[in-house]
Amino acid sequence: MDGIDVALVKTDGQNQVEFGPTMAVEYAPDFRKKLEQAMLDAVQIEDRSDRPAGLAELETALTDLHADAVRQFLQHNGLQPQDVHCLGFHGQTVLHCPHQGLTVQLGDGQRLANATGIDVVYDMRAEDMIAGGQGAPLVPVFHQTLARQKKPALPACFVNIGGISNITYVDDDALVAFDTGPGNALIDQWVQQKGGIPYDQGGRIASEGGIVSPIVDEYLAAAFFEKGGCKSLDRADFPPLQSDRAELSDGARTLARITAASIIKAIDHLPAAPATWILCGGGRLNDVIVSDMKDLASQTDGDVIVSDELGLSGDMIEAQAFAYLAVRSQLGLPLTYPTTTGCKQPTGGGVLARAEAL
Repeated sequence: MDGIDVALVKTDGQNQVEFGPTMAVEYAPDFRKKLEQAMLDAVQIEDRSDRPAGLAELETALTDLHADAVRQFLQHNGLQPQDVHCLGFHGQTVLHCPHQGLTVQLGDGQRLANATGIDVVYDMRAEDMIAGGQGAPLVPVFHQTLARQKKPALPACFVNIGGISNITYVDDDALVAFDTGPGNALIDQWVQQKGGIPYDQGGRIASEGGIVSPIVDEYLAAAFFEKGGCKSLDRADFPPLQSDRAELSDGARTLARITAASIIKAIDHLPAAPATWILCGGGRLNDVIVSDMKDLASQTDGDVIVSDELGLSGDMIEAQAFAYLAVRSQLGLPLTYPTTTGCKQPTGGGVLARAEAL
């Protein structure tokens, strides 16, 4: 919800990926507030085409911001629309209820295609849900390709610490993925509520606090952690920490521990303890989360590294992944598997919007 990531890749949609330039465009504060309101408005949605309250207007604005980002990217890198085969457009998730087979991402793929002059692949989660899957995570098949290129010690776990944390376990042809629990969302909510700060940059607030163990125990006692197999979460599935439970720094420190501990707890549902944990996403920049991950992983002889140490862009892996997935979609290759989302069989996905003149 902080902005738009743009990444250029050259790929065959299978084992070959070459990385090009990237760019990040931050949302203005007032637009972020509109996205936060959209999360609240989206609870009214019963059909994924519904756009109650101001969601239709917001979807148009969001799409136009993506179009602007693409135009800026092309201009900055001396590219023309015809130089790009397609755009992989994820959009903004405002509702994800896998138990109801309902997931909603704001973003008008046809409007983006028309505005940029580039074909767009979008709506990549719905087909997986129709096939009985959770609709998430979608990135594991890309992580598997990265593991084959970068060759970390196996088994390896890619850990994406975004609002929610998810992992991809790779061991030769074995591929297992699921959401592990809170990522940055609870920490962000805490420091916004308690300190009026958008996020705990680098874990500085947490570094000044202490762990409140009863709070850690309460969160880790959730039934979610006992469930094996494929599972996914919405940002709202774990309740925010109440303001009277801790001081600012102690709350941030405690929630950082919860993030790390819930990731390591995933070992209970993996074929083996990972030899390598590769941290991606914004959470890899929180030094306290990283330190806790190293501490806890060492107890099972696991090594924790950040993705940048492998020559990967930890901020851009998801943008690169959706470019890769867009190519797979056009080739009719699977995006998800029974061991990554719980779908009944390997499943494709995505809708192709052909660019048309406005």
